[in-house]
Amino acid sequence: MKLQSIKYIFLAITFSSYFTSCDVERLPYNVIDKPLAFSSVDDASYWSNVLYAQIRSRTYGEYMFSTDVQADQLNASSDFGNRNGSPHRWDFTSDDYTLSAVWSGYYEGIDNVNLMLEGFQEIKPANEAETKRMTVYTGEAHLARAYYYFNLVTRYAKIYDPATAATDLGVPIVVKHDMNNKPARSTVKEVYDLILKDIETAKTNLSTVNGARQANRFTIDAVRALEARIKLYMQDWPGARTAAEALITGGKYPLYSTEIGIKNMWHRDEGAEDIFSPTIVKPTELPPTNGLYLNYDISYNTYSPDFIPSKWVIDEFEDTDFRKKTYFITPLVYLAGRDFQNITIVNKYPGNPVYFTAVATNYVNKQKIFRIAEMYLIAAEAGFKEGGAQLATAVGHLNALRVARGLKGLNPTISGQDLFNEIKKERFRELAFEGFRLDDLRRWKEGFTRRAPQNTLVLTNSPAANYSEKSVAATDDKFVWGIPTRDETVNPQIKQNPGW
Repeated sequence: MKLQSIKYIFLAITFSSYFTSCDVERLPYNVIDKPLAFSSVDDASYWSNVLYAQIRSRTYGEYMFSTDVQADQLNASSDFGNRNGSPHRWDFTSDDYTLSAVWSGYYEGIDNVNLMLEGFQEIKPANEAETKRMTVYTGEAHLARAYYYFNLVTRYAKIYDPATAATDLGVPIVVKHDMNNKPARSTVKEVYDLILKDIETAKTNLSTVNGARQANRFTIDAVRALEARIKLYMQDWPGARTAAEALITGGKYPLYSTEIGIKNMWHRDEGAEDIFSPTIVKPTELPPTNGLYLNYDISYNTYSPDFIPSKWVIDEFEDTDFRKKTYFITPLVYLAGRDFQNITIVNKYPGNPVYFTAVATNYVNKQKIFRIAEMYLIAAEAGFKEGGAQLATAVGHLNALRVARGLKGLNPTISGQDLFNEIKKERFRELAFEGFRLDDLRRWKEGFTRRAPQNTLVLTNSPAANYSEKSVAATDDKFVWGIPTRDETVNPQIKQNPGW
């Protein structure tokens, strides 16, 4: 496994407090000695800043849209140029760039967290205020590691099954910086045990960091949001519901309930619903983007997206649904050498003008890593799975979200499969193009067949069985990504996933 050498620490952090240090002047230009990197609480704050920069760089972009391209919501356009073609066709191999880039990106983030936690042990706070700061920095590191490991085990291992998690292969656990470490894969349960342990540490250490709308650093509310997401995937229904409801009932994050409110949330990054959203600053601190849905050409005022939503996806949104005019746009589209005026494309990430670095959009929007709408969906699904007295609670949470988005509430007596179907549909609508769809299908043990494209004239569609009519069984091995070939070669203790 590729781990970052300590001698390259300086590449990530600007140690301004050391530039005049005679000790540093005696070191090679490309080395920061580890004790010097962890001499004071201010040093810890520099590491904390880098932690957030790394999280920002590991959200959106290929970390998000790759699974959506792989799932059933999108069709490859005639001009997509085979960008992200392998996951869309499901013919990718374990040396695919996306698989290796996402894998190494998360593990590099974990390695820096481990360096932080080890280095923090060397820092001696001078007073109570500094002790409190170190407590928070440590809690942030543990929550970041939990976030990374959850994403890794979700993508590269079987979905959590309480009956088999103790034997299912998870991902390698690395909790210390060691370039020579070549760990075998831990079980899914062991990985989740580490995640939950980090969550508990973060919950303690960040207990005094109150949540705030669009918080750009971790708060106790961010801990609860990640805990709710994790426990939903673990099928810990009471735990998921309790964590989600703690955020819902707190009333700090109101749901937008107008079309303009929802549009401003996504297009102008207004953040009443955002629980955690990292800071971005133009032009140097910008996140990955999801620009493949638009590909705007300012010279001709046309769009040539790589992927367009299937017709059935658009049809899932009623005309009264406030999200419909936010998530989609029907502009002049140029594909296959001609103009089209009736093709609807994804407009959830058009770019906030505040962050433009040129006249036209650069597709930069603030990352909404945790937001309150997801908590309503988690509480609804978990309450449904609990059953009994929680069924009415599930309907209540679902209806609260539906009504806020411009839909009618469901009959309070709805139950059984009818209720579950509505929960799944609402989760699809609310979280569309946010990277959840593929793993939701996995959790629900559902395959899919792509269907109802808008217009075959704008599609790459030969053969259709690989594109617009692609059919995938729920048991298909490639729902789980393969361990990158590079890491499998370097570390013979890593066992590859089936089908790769």
